[in-house]
Amino acid sequence: MARDDAPSVLLVEDDRAIATVISAALEDEGFAIRHCLSITERDGALAGGSFAVMVTDVLLEDGDGLESLEDVRAAAPAMPVIVLSAQNTLDTAVRASDSDAFEYFPKPFDLDQLVQAVRKAAGTVGRNASEAAAHRGEVPDADGEGLPLVGRSQAMQGVYRMIARVLRNDLTVLVTGESGTGKELVAEAIHQLGSRSTGPFVAVNTAAIPSDLIESELFGHEKGAFTGAIAQAIGKFEQANGGTLFLDEIGDMPAEAQTRLLRALQSGRIRRVGGRQEIAVSVRIVAATNRDLVPLIEQGAFREDLYYRLNVVPIQLPPLRERREDIEVLSQHFLAQAIEDGLPRRSLSTDALALLEARQWRGNVRELRNVVYRLALMAQGEVIDAPAIAEIVGEESAPISAAPAIVEPGLAGALDQWLASEKPPDGLLHARAIAAFEKPLIEHALKRTRGNQLRAAKMLGINRNTLRKRIVELAIEPERFARLP
Repeated sequence: MARDDAPSVLLVEDDRAIATVISAALEDEGFAIRHCLSITERDGALAGGSFAVMVTDVLLEDGDGLESLEDVRAAAPAMPVIVLSAQNTLDTAVRASDSDAFEYFPKPFDLDQLVQAVRKAAGTVGRNASEAAAHRGEVPDADGEGLPLVGRSQAMQGVYRMIARVLRNDLTVLVTGESGTGKELVAEAIHQLGSRSTGPFVAVNTAAIPSDLIESELFGHEKGAFTGAIAQAIGKFEQANGGTLFLDEIGDMPAEAQTRLLRALQSGRIRRVGGRQEIAVSVRIVAATNRDLVPLIEQGAFREDLYYRLNVVPIQLPPLRERREDIEVLSQHFLAQAIEDGLPRRSLSTDALALLEARQWRGNVRELRNVVYRLALMAQGEVIDAPAIAEIVGEESAPISAAPAIVEPGLAGALDQWLASEKPPDGLLHARAIAAFEKPLIEHALKRTRGNQLRAAKMLGINRNTLRKRIVELAIEPERFARLP
């Protein structure tokens, strides 16, 4: 129970179940809670008292909690605001960032993280504006309208939050992730939503340029600087002046060019190949790589000082197999794009979607897009079903470098028994098997951890919120494992 002198939190949430959980957690931490269901109630509470922190949902029964924050600022200018939203898109996160929200949490959120944010926000009360601003979280949320990134999975929320945090500054960003995860899309989002959106966005694949031409490509050259330089050429840095320069596959940049790049980043000035005059440029750098740069540094193939200059704000993009919840919305997005590109209008059946969600997607989002376009082109009916996917896309092949699997007799016997009893049809074998064996696998992890979902998620190697979602969908009762001896 909260003390009489406990800091007070104004909770604006029209979902009573969520409000009850949040209130209980914050009261356990010593906060006093005032719960409101609507904007009208919120404004009345602000008129009648003061609060250390406000936690608000976006979509409320009588309006948009973000759009009406100006009224909150007028009533309590120093009060930090934490935003919750089920609209887990980049656009929402950006709106929260633009509103100077202290922190943003997409639903479902980690309750421990929310409590920690409230404690931190309450600690900023009384500080000057610049100190409080330094602790504010800026987060993105978007339905993808006009924005390049698509997906609402928990795995993408961290990406959105980091994007939002760099929009109001020019800090250098290093985007890492497997090939096909959408690293250039992150760079485009940072450019489009940031303060340099009116300037040019210039992308260069440093791995695709011959090593003897990369300096000329980046910094330009003067006439006669080398054989074939018949005229002056402007490099990518000058082309991107006032905007954003995206350096893709930075891990493959030759050593000589790394030295020149480091000098340009340090000084903000470049010199064309064969030139004597230094040219000032104002460029925001976003670099990307699908390689681990740390071993390259140890091998002497990548400069350590350049790595630290680039890795000011790291953004790690998850592979598609770690955000399977996004496969449906991505597939719908690509089907819509296919229509715009002149392909027939198609839709996916439930079984077809299950097959797509069960694949490993070693080529990530790029591979999914290519598969969806192929299906849109070659499918016979308007609805793409599982047999169509089996016929057009085929069975998923094992990785070329994969070693032969060693299967224990017990597991092999269980699989044979399941195949004999279920007899799954061709085209659905993989999806049905995953569904059948997922539940006992999760139950095994819960049994080993005595119902501790955080430890079970770590054991399984999946996100905690993903585990919670699968527990609900598979009707698993984790409480019974907590009671095991």
